[in-house]
Formats: sequence, structure tokens, C-alpha cells
Amino acid sequence: MHELRMKRIYEASEAEDGRRILVDRLWPRGVKKAQTELTAWAKEVTPSAELRKLYHSGEMPFEGFAAAYLDELEANESAHDFARQCRDWLEEGNVTLLYAARNTEQNHVHVLRRWLLHTMGA
Repeated sequence: MHELRMKRIYEASEAEDGRRILVDRLWPRGVKKAQTELTAWAKEVTPSAELRKLYHSGEMPFEGFAAAYLDELEANESAHDFARQCRDWLEEGNVTLLYAARNTEQNHVHVLRRWLLHTMGA
């Protein structure tokens, strides 16, 4: 199996990215769709609007956000379908999860990547 990577969408596309999947609910500011080289836009695997608002307003620490987001992923059949699709893609090459968040250490993509790896049995 190849690598499941993470990268800000504002960074340049590279051949090593493989399939590029946007995993943000909203389209990133200042990014032109024609220049993204996206394979897919997986809005269905992003945190709910309520959860995002609680976290970004500071009402919920990252640990609480991560736990609640994991619960959402587990209950989301579309997320499980996405995990199966990622497993298939990873057999062919790398998959890069793209996001717009400025905080590269504490964001939903870290939680999503861990969940995907666990769900895929990697």
C-alpha cells in the first residue's frame, strides 16, 4: 500500500501527491478550481457545521473536537464508503488529503487520516 498524505491546498501540486482529495466542506479562499488537480472533493467526510463552529469559536478544545468528530465519522456511512475508496486508490498510488486550515498541527485532517488508517486496517 502507498502513502496517505496530508497537505495544505495552497502548496504546489507534486507528482508524489498521487490522487488529490479536498476534505474541506467549504471551497478554500483564493484557490481556482482549475488549478487544483483534484481527484475528488469529499465534503461528506468533514466535521458537521455545529462541531466546526464549536471548535473554531474556542468553546471546545481540540481533544473534545477530535473525539466528537471520530463519533461522527463512525456513524457516517459515506465516510465508510470513502475509506473503502481510499483503500482502492492506495493500492494504485499515494493519496493526499488536502485542506485549507492554517493550523497544520490541530485540524480535522489529522483526525480523519488516523480514522481512515484505522478503518482501512493499515
